[in-house]
Amino acid sequence: MPASAPSPATGSATASAPGPATGSPPGALPSRTEAVLEAVKYAILTGELKPGQPLVETELAAQFGVSKTPVREALKTLAGTGLVTMSPYKGGSVREIDRAHARHIYDMRQLLEPVAAGRTAASRGDWSAARRALEQADQATDAAERSLANRAFHRQMYLGCGNPLLVRTLDDLRDQTALVSAAAWAKRPTWEREAAEHRAILAAAQSGDSDEVRILMRGHISSFVARNFPEDEA
Repeated sequence: MPASAPSPATGSATASAPGPATGSPPGALPSRTEAVLEAVKYAILTGELKPGQPLVETELAAQFGVSKTPVREALKTLAGTGLVTMSPYKGGSVREIDRAHARHIYDMRQLLEPVAAGRTAASRGDWSAARRALEQADQATDAAERSLANRAFHRQMYLGCGNPLLVRTLDDLRDQTALVSAAAWAKRPTWEREAAEHRAILAAAQSGDSDEVRILMRGHISSFVARNFPEDEA
């Protein structure tokens, strides 16, 4: 997307190139729809657009210099991945995730991601991208940068699993996780602990120990749930 593209219609969100925040390409979408999709998605994933914040089609269309059609299609696509909710009366808004749905997201990740990470560890030898993600996380100056680096690391851990359907499912879950993690970190700052867990996972992957990668990834996800969604607060 051109660097001069206008920002989304709710204040501070920028339309800079999404980079690692976007995950896999959105597919065979018209270029204008894709440009709107990428900018809005980036703003959601970095927390610039907050849960519950309205996404007004006319405002987005004016700011991006497009008709409402590509905006509407972009929001429908984001609704399909769980980042946006669409109402026939109120239009689109950034999805608000309640406690029960957050637990469902992490339950799915705990079932799928350790398996995918173990398969990746068994088949890959180049972990340079994962190492760069950890370095970027260590150097992050705010929660948005840290969130992007965290997402990049996790994607590198399952990207080589050999199953594109599994990768796509985890991409969608990873995007929805972004709606939860920023609020969780604000409530209970636990990034240093999670960073140590990431380093242990990567060390096991670099040694080719796929069983240990599965165990550590499962523990990493379950410990985040235990810290942020304890049963006694349900």
